[in-house]
Amino acid sequence: MGLPALEFSDCYLDSPQFRDRLKSHELELDKTNKFIKELIKDGKALIQALKNLSTAKRKFAESLNEFKFQCIGDAETDDEICIAKSLQEFAGVLQNLEDERTRMIENADDVLIMPLERFRKEQISAAKEAKKKYDKETEKYCAVLEKHLSLSAKKKEAHLHEADSQVDHVRQHFYEVSLEYVFKVQEVQERKMFDFVEPLLAFLQGLFTYYHHGYELAKDFNHFKTDLTISIQNVRYISIILYFTIYPNCIQDENIMLLEVTGDPACAITMVTHKMCPILPPLCFSICSSLFPLSGSFVSTWVKHYCTYHREPKRVTMVLFDQKSGGKVGEEESFTLKSCTRRKTDSIEKRFCFDVEAVDRPGVITMQALSEEDRRLWMEAMDGREPVRCQVAQLDVVGFNVVKKFIYAVETRGIDEQGLYRIVGVNSRVQKLLGLAMDPKTCADVELDSTEWEIKTITSAIKYYLRMLPAPLMTYQYQRSFIKAAKLDNQEARITEIHSIIHRLPEKNRQMLDLLTKHLANVASHHQQNLMTVANLGVVFGPTLLRPQEETVAAIMDIKFQNIVVEILIENHERIFKDMPVPGGGQANLQLNLQPRRKSAESKAPSCSERPLTLFHTPTHTQKGRQEHNSLFTTHTLLRCSKCQSGQEASTLPEIFIVAVVCVSLSPASPRSPSWPMFSASSSPQPASSTSSDSSPISVPGRKARALYACKAEHISELSFIAGTIFENVHHSREPGWLEGILDGRKGLIPENYVEFL
Repeated sequence: MGLPALEFSDCYLDSPQFRDRLKSHELELDKTNKFIKELIKDGKALIQALKNLSTAKRKFAESLNEFKFQCIGDAETDDEICIAKSLQEFAGVLQNLEDERTRMIENADDVLIMPLERFRKEQISAAKEAKKKYDKETEKYCAVLEKHLSLSAKKKEAHLHEADSQVDHVRQHFYEVSLEYVFKVQEVQERKMFDFVEPLLAFLQGLFTYYHHGYELAKDFNHFKTDLTISIQNVRYISIILYFTIYPNCIQDENIMLLEVTGDPACAITMVTHKMCPILPPLCFSICSSLFPLSGSFVSTWVKHYCTYHREPKRVTMVLFDQKSGGKVGEEESFTLKSCTRRKTDSIEKRFCFDVEAVDRPGVITMQALSEEDRRLWMEAMDGREPVRCQVAQLDVVGFNVVKKFIYAVETRGIDEQGLYRIVGVNSRVQKLLGLAMDPKTCADVELDSTEWEIKTITSAIKYYLRMLPAPLMTYQYQRSFIKAAKLDNQEARITEIHSIIHRLPEKNRQMLDLLTKHLANVASHHQQNLMTVANLGVVFGPTLLRPQEETVAAIMDIKFQNIVVEILIENHERIFKDMPVPGGGQANLQLNLQPRRKSAESKAPSCSERPLTLFHTPTHTQKGRQEHNSLFTTHTLLRCSKCQSGQEASTLPEIFIVAVVCVSLSPASPRSPSWPMFSASSSPQPASSTSSDSSPISVPGRKARALYACKAEHISELSFIAGTIFENVHHSREPGWLEGILDGRKGLIPENYVEFL
């Protein structure tokens, strides 16, 4: 189970759940900090051990290099010469190998130790400092809030207003510090995935380079090793012959006995060589590296030119000119005008811009005039036109024809182009192509075989069309279902569940998805040429096909599961779209997945501590007045939760009172106002009726249901209840197998097979 997502909006709630989630992140940072300290310590010990080993091997190589063989006689044979210089050769190989190890050790501090220490000091230490600041501001805010809440209502109005202003100021500062701390915590959690792992990868790469260098030395040394082995065998053979010549009847070894019995000296030499000098296979170390092409991110800069345009030859001349530098004039550049189009203000940050295309140079030049009137004059002189406005993308006949036409062009012209769908086209060109293709008046004139339209422009137009649909192709309705299916542990269960959900999509959505994934499967089959594997295509299309309705931190964390869904669709296209799902297959897998979450409590009623605590709020007359002026307001509501059982008086039981600070949205048109619990404290008991009359939740009319079995909630979104409990406003949930209903003013999930409708 991974770390829970920290929503920035929860900084304003400051709920116990938010504090618990923040605590889990803090524990993870402490764990990471301790691990990095141990890793740095072990890394330094490893580097020191490598230095000691290198020193010992260099000393050994020096000893080998200093020793000189002295042979008998005044002349040496070739074999003796080869053996005599072998020690120097051994020393040279060891010295060469240790030189490479020294380079690796020298880089180890810069590659491994320093980045880890820098990450721990700069990132984790910064997070700890932010935590100290956050804790300090929390104490300060709580103290000010307690003091503020203890003010008597009989104080003067001016004094109360001044106290309110002070609390608002402290609260705002607390929110800012809280946001900074949450941002820093999440930044460190994300950065450790590359700032922490990358130094280890670089160190291992250096280690692999060292071993590969040893492999290359072994290959170079192989020729000398073969000659040396032959020389040693020859010298040994001569020694044995001399031995038997001097001592013909002496038998001291089984190999010599074999020579005397067989009379074959070659056999004895082979046996002796086999026992005393085994031939080892050469050291073999294979290294594999994957190369990923990186697309450079170029920063556009605006350069001032003095431009002239001659209408008759349609010739534009540009001269680099800056009055501030003493009127220095640069080189002159000219081109023949092809077209001029006004740039829409929502497509660029600059004002007074227009795009120019040239006949004799590629690409689009974006120019900025000095004023709106200046741009109008340039547009008139160049016969400029208004930008083509794309029609609203729909899953209709026009949309299907456009996508089919684009896919055909991609598969016939650029299926093997590297970075297909990953490399994006120029935005203005993409919008122009899509606008022309979707316009019934101009669609027939669009020739995708022409070099005018690059492959990256066509692929970007496909992605742009999918993003411009009113809802994602896989619909908001089933977005969570797809994500949950991707999170199943079993791969076959994932495929089966996604197969089932796909066939619940609207017919046009499924047809377009079928067309698209069939094409993507074809693209992935050419990944050796275009480098676009199924995983790469999932990264490109996941956020487009399964975009969420709300961009939250949790939704961002689910992007990887969106990619998994798209990968499954591409890899299992034929099965998912051509075959009908097994009836009840997806539901059965989902129920199987849900069974561990569902526990029956028989007749035992859940205790009050196991039930979620509900907070209610009721705007006062003062708040209603502030709401008309679109300003934030707060209200304090006392709640009481009593644990009542049969034979037990409610008045004798412990009571918990909660002070809730409620913030209402500034917009009067907002359909709902979030309630944010900010502070908890003990208070004097009040009758239950005092809160029920003002703070009771509004009951929404709907169907009622009765619980057949007792159930204990295992998630904050579920309801706990006992057998016989009556639920209000019960209706089906988006999650299969679950219902939504209201119990004691709280809305939550109910297992469908645990209740019956009344």
